[in-house]
Amino acid sequence: MDIFNNFYRGKRVLITGHTGFKGSWLAIWLHELGAEVIGIALDPYSERDNYVLSGLKDKIIDLRGDIRDRQLLKDVFQKYQPEIVFHLAAQPLVRLSYDIPVETYEVNVMGSIHVMEAIRVTNSVKVGVMITTDKCYENREQIWGYRENEAMGGYDPYSSSKGAAEIAIASWRRSFFHPDKYDSHGKSIASVRAGNVIGGGDWALDRIIPDCIKALEADKTIDIRSPKAIRPWQHVLEPLSGYMLLASKMWSEPTRYCEGWNFGPHAESIATVWDVATEVVKNYFSPEIKGAKEGRDDELSTINYQLSTHLRDLSNPNDLHEAKLLMLDISKAKFQLGWEPRLNINQTVELTVDWYTRYKTEEVYSICLDQIKQFAAR
Repeated sequence: MDIFNNFYRGKRVLITGHTGFKGSWLAIWLHELGAEVIGIALDPYSERDNYVLSGLKDKIIDLRGDIRDRQLLKDVFQKYQPEIVFHLAAQPLVRLSYDIPVETYEVNVMGSIHVMEAIRVTNSVKVGVMITTDKCYENREQIWGYRENEAMGGYDPYSSSKGAAEIAIASWRRSFFHPDKYDSHGKSIASVRAGNVIGGGDWALDRIIPDCIKALEADKTIDIRSPKAIRPWQHVLEPLSGYMLLASKMWSEPTRYCEGWNFGPHAESIATVWDVATEVVKNYFSPEIKGAKEGRDDELSTINYQLSTHLRDLSNPNDLHEAKLLMLDISKAKFQLGWEPRLNINQTVELTVDWYTRYKTEEVYSICLDQIKQFAAR
């Protein structure tokens, strides 16, 4: 489980957004590595979230607060004196950003600035990892992956807010955390961008995995809104391992790694939404497919039956704009950090569906630990 050479044991680590999907997995992993974890976030989205079912609130310092509250953040930082900060709190949904564009900007841009200001006035902080998204790039739907030095932008309010956050992070790094002046400020700040992250315990709206699982649990058809959209899919533990590796290297060599970084899958794990949903259905019914269902003895006919009854193309040319093609170039992380993905697309979906088929009958924290151990052992 510890692929970071015991780096996190005894470190005080603050996570914004720890009640969210990625934040809860990060908090669990850090807690198991011996870190003193402080989390500040809004309430979880639902009672079935990974944060709730894992009982995480009893294992870390669990705080409620809005990152738009600048003074609150500063007070929390001053009280708990973190050494490392992972900033994940965000309004993370593209379609929702059309409904609440101003709030999306307030959270994603000003919230990130408030976190950086709290870092700036807290002497204990040595490393800050600011999590944005692959959608921060000015997406021209090109067939090659975006590199870290390409232009920021975004069509929809969510994507553009993350592009704006990246510009703010770069500005704060140059203005207040410049590597050439490290001896005076003592802080290393980086931004990280990941692809479409999937995994157990995510129940957010307008995400393909939660949509699939909710429909399958209710024995309903999965409506696929953008079946041909191509995305860089990765299990939640993939980018988290990159964030944690980066933070450890920033601690050791603070002026070398304070930049932007992509953490995405290998090219063969870049697939359409329809293909991913298909794999979810196959994995969800795998025990029945391996045998027979409703008198069907032929495995292939059983698979085709499940797919035909559980997937439906609901694409609408007049729907809200979402990018159809988006890929990341991860060469920099591979060659400069020594990081690369451990799972292919089939393993990613298999591990994800495994959580959703176990969470009702098993202890969720133990499921998460089991999956982290499986991931680390690869």
